[in-house]
Amino acid sequence: MKPVLYIVIPCYNEEEVLPITAPLFLDKIKELVSLDKIDDKSRVMFVNDGSKDKTWEIIKDLASKEEHFVGITQSRNRGHQNAVLAGLMEAKELCDITISIDCDGQDDINAMNEMVDAYADGCEVVYGVRSKRDTDTFFKRFTAESFYKLLNSMGAEVVYNHADYRLVSSRVLNEFANYKEVNIFLRGMFPLVGFKSTSVYYERNERIAGESHYPLSKMLSLAFDGITSLSVKPIRMITGFGVFVAFVSLVLLVYSIVQHILGNTNDGWSSIMVAICFLGGVQLISIGVIGEYVGKTYMETKARPRYIISERTYDEK
Repeated sequence: MKPVLYIVIPCYNEEEVLPITAPLFLDKIKELVSLDKIDDKSRVMFVNDGSKDKTWEIIKDLASKEEHFVGITQSRNRGHQNAVLAGLMEAKELCDITISIDCDGQDDINAMNEMVDAYADGCEVVYGVRSKRDTDTFFKRFTAESFYKLLNSMGAEVVYNHADYRLVSSRVLNEFANYKEVNIFLRGMFPLVGFKSTSVYYERNERIAGESHYPLSKMLSLAFDGITSLSVKPIRMITGFGVFVAFVSLVLLVYSIVQHILGNTNDGWSSIMVAICFLGGVQLISIGVIGEYVGKTYMETKARPRYIISERTYDEK
């Protein structure tokens, strides 16, 4: 029996690129159907993340003209990760496998063939991994690779150079639905679910049209969310550094007492000010990191919905 595939595509202000990439996704669905890899009930699901332009109108128009296009829209903008989650949770009851991919056409859609083949071979999760980063600037390449290394060093289990291009079976999604946290970092959460997995490698292209919606500030925010959502190692590092500073302070205290007894003490205003400023800075940074964890705990206890679907292009079953 051929699996039903839903390609889940988060969209935010994509009126420029959507008319270009939508036919590409449709052609891929039809190609996989013609190759007998998936069922003709497979669909391309667009998730409108509260766009301010005509993205939702374009999605509705696509769905009205072609049965393989469906769409849902969130009640407001909630961010890329929540949009992907909304699509996956919506699709899990409608299909056997999902593939999440961005709308901008940068990820190679031909890698989907290998992903579906890997599923047929028994893999429940297939990660799309970039084989190289030649299209990135030096700064973006350096920061991105450093981020993955940092996450792994912090104890988080992430796939190197993998973003959110992945195949996930409905079986895995049903288990993933039990992960109720509000602060989500999907690329670090799916490895926690387990099940048989593999990777498919591809080359990433330039954005086809429009502008990137992930400036440096958002990438830094996502990186910080990923670290604090998947690891408590920063708090342990603060504790370890505190113990180290306390030990150094004890040594300096003994040294000061000895110098005082020997009569070698001098006025040291500058050294005192440097020590105070240094420790004050360390304390503020430590409080900030701990506060981030406290804030996340506060948000989790509220248990607010992670997404709200306000409209669909199809009748809800």
